[in-house]
Amino acid sequence: MKNLTDLKASKIKPDGKSVADGTVPGLRLHPGKTKGHGKWEMRFVSPQTNKRRDMGFGTYPEVSIVNARKAAAAARELLYNGVDPIDARKADAAISEQEANALTFEQAARQCHDDNKSGWKNSKHAAQWITTLETYVFPHIGSRKVDSLKAKDFADALRPIWLDKAETASRVKQRCSAVMDWCAAQELITGNPIGVVAKLLPKQPKARERVVHQPSMPWRRIPDFIVDHLRSSKLNVSRTMLEFLILTAARSGEVRAMVWSEVDLDARVWTVPAERMKAKTEHRVPLSGRAVQILTAQKTANAHATLVFPSPGGSVPSDMILTKFLRDHNVESSEPGRIATAHGMRSSFRNWASENGYSRDLAERALAHTIRNQTEAAYHTTDLLEQRRNMMEAWSLFVCGIETNDGKIVSISGY
Repeated sequence: MKNLTDLKASKIKPDGKSVADGTVPGLRLHPGKTKGHGKWEMRFVSPQTNKRRDMGFGTYPEVSIVNARKAAAAARELLYNGVDPIDARKADAAISEQEANALTFEQAARQCHDDNKSGWKNSKHAAQWITTLETYVFPHIGSRKVDSLKAKDFADALRPIWLDKAETASRVKQRCSAVMDWCAAQELITGNPIGVVAKLLPKQPKARERVVHQPSMPWRRIPDFIVDHLRSSKLNVSRTMLEFLILTAARSGEVRAMVWSEVDLDARVWTVPAERMKAKTEHRVPLSGRAVQILTAQKTANAHATLVFPSPGGSVPSDMILTKFLRDHNVESSEPGRIATAHGMRSSFRNWASENGYSRDLAERALAHTIRNQTEAAYHTTDLLEQRRNMMEAWSLFVCGIETNDGKIVSISGY
């Protein structure tokens, strides 16, 4: 049998017979709809089914004789190895499609974030969730396909912060695991490799060793601080809000977003709803005489219809307002070289309560701390409001006055 040439192929007619290639067994050029055009096919017997099958290799002259022979020869090589070339082609196409549709880690992380952020408790957490991945992970493996990622890839991404920023690294690892769990649920991967990442990294310091407490002011300095920084100049929202925060031992966010509907001046109680509390449990705060004075002045000023401490623009003050005030006034903490923080005032109160004989239970309830022992928590069904009232009044008298040698309080002007 003579080998097929371009001259012979160019003469093939629509109503003519197919022409054998002559070099690769079974390869033939079948006539097309116009002269000189045809379709390449190779007939073979499948090694899997023992049935005849026809495999196409495109059209002539788009696919040249040389290229058709190469493709057919490769298919014959598969047949010699017991592989059906049509099945092999379909498998390759499926893999190519899967690779084309596979997500990169960054794409998967952003989709996972979009799917889950509506269920998270606040927008700040949602923003931090994706920002930490953008900062620490995407630069390393963001462009990699998720099905190609191994435990070592994540370990290499986490290694620069694993010891120096252990808490952040642990959170980032958890978020990477959430992304990969999402990928597994989407059937993009068969398993999550994050579980063994820690095996590839050095042991982190224990949580207790790496906790960094908010710098607090020594409690004995607070009366002087109030005189020197909160009462010495014209009152503004920062000074008023910071004094109220100290008096109530509340968190910054609870005070900044405080609204009048939470306040009962007659009963001298501020009730923070569960949705605004860290522990998601309603918290009642007994108001001292000085705290009531501050709220009465705010009410009289009528600065805002709903907010107790509105910013000059009429919105909830920034979470940096108190931090900036303390930094601007270089208010030192008990830790050398660190500025005191608003949150640290809660530690100041806690230390004062301990050193002045108040029970742990009263002090912890004043701080709205959760009872970790579930059995103990089940039996604590009262918030000890009235017992706490005496303690908070004593705290108020202390921070707003100066103790004399005989333990009496000298009132500061304006109390």
